[in-house]
Amino acid sequence: MSAKEAGTEEPITILLVEPNPGDTRLFTESLHEAKLANRLYTVTNGEDALDFLHGRGEYESNACPDLVLLEPQLPGKSGMEILSELNDEPALAEIPVVVLTGSDAEEDIVKSQDVDADHYIQKPVTPDDFFQFVRSIEDFWFAIVQEPTS
Repeated sequence: MSAKEAGTEEPITILLVEPNPGDTRLFTESLHEAKLANRLYTVTNGEDALDFLHGRGEYESNACPDLVLLEPQLPGKSGMEILSELNDEPALAEIPVVVLTGSDAEEDIVKSQDVDADHYIQKPVTPDDFFQFVRSIEDFWFAIVQEPTS
C-alpha cells in the first residue's frame, strides 16, 4: 500500500533499525514489493539510529521518519535505550515505533522494561512469513493515518 492509497499526501518514510544484513535485505525487498515503503532507510546500531532520528552527522539531511521498525537487540545502545530516549523527547515521542521481537517471550521481556512502544510484531522466520509481516505493518500504518489528529 502506498502513502497515496493510505490517504496521505507524502510518501511514507520508514527507519529500519536492524543489525542483521540478511533480515535487512528481506525487510527491504518485502516492503518494496508491497509498495508500503516509499522511502526506507536502514541503520545497524543504536548510535546510528539516534543520529538519524536527531538529524546528526551523516544523517543531517535526512527527514525524520514517519515510522520506526526497531530490533531490540542491537550493538551499542539497545533498542530499549533508543525507545526510552524517544519517549523522553517530545519532538520524537510522536514517531510511531514498532518493536520487532523474535518470540512472544522476547515481547514479554521488552514490555517488562516499562518502555512503551506503539506496537510489537514478531520478526518473520522464513521468507514466506514476510508476507504476513508486511500485512501487519500495512495494517498498523493504515490505523495511524486514519486516527484523527487533535
